[in-house]
Amino acid sequence: MRHPNDSAATDPERAQTRYGDAHPEIAYFRVHFALMRISRTLMPPIEAELRAQGIADPVWYEILLAAEEAPTEGVRMQDLEHRLFLPQYAVSRHVARMQKAGLVTCKARAGKGRGQSVHVTDMARGLHERVWDAYSAQLRAALAPKLDTDDAYALLDILNRLYP
Repeated sequence: MRHPNDSAATDPERAQTRYGDAHPEIAYFRVHFALMRISRTLMPPIEAELRAQGIADPVWYEILLAAEEAPTEGVRMQDLEHRLFLPQYAVSRHVARMQKAGLVTCKARAGKGRGQSVHVTDMARGLHERVWDAYSAQLRAALAPKLDTDDAYALLDILNRLYP
């Protein structure tokens, strides 16, 4: 949580000095590595909890959510690529594994191209809601002691600016 009297938070030169950086653009590298470290510390307990719920990869949760939110014609594979910021081959690989696990089915889409849509199976319907309880508990335990909700929304606003 940032304190209002923390002038380093508003003075780039002071922040640069505080970190001992010779050049201000080093801040971008620091942000990148901090985000990667945060992900590496947050994800192992979340992944373990998801595996206990039958979700082999956190991306599966997002695919299930998208498939369940989709209309009756399912979610297009191409839409999953854009939503998840993953290349086509990675989405295809995840969906194939989810099919093998009985969580989703794929159907050819009518019209041009060889597009497919992903549909959640009856077995997996509602699974994303049950998984969310475990997911959110892990995130709250890790983040709430360090960020209040105002800080979380402020950070979210900054991170959302980084999307292409």
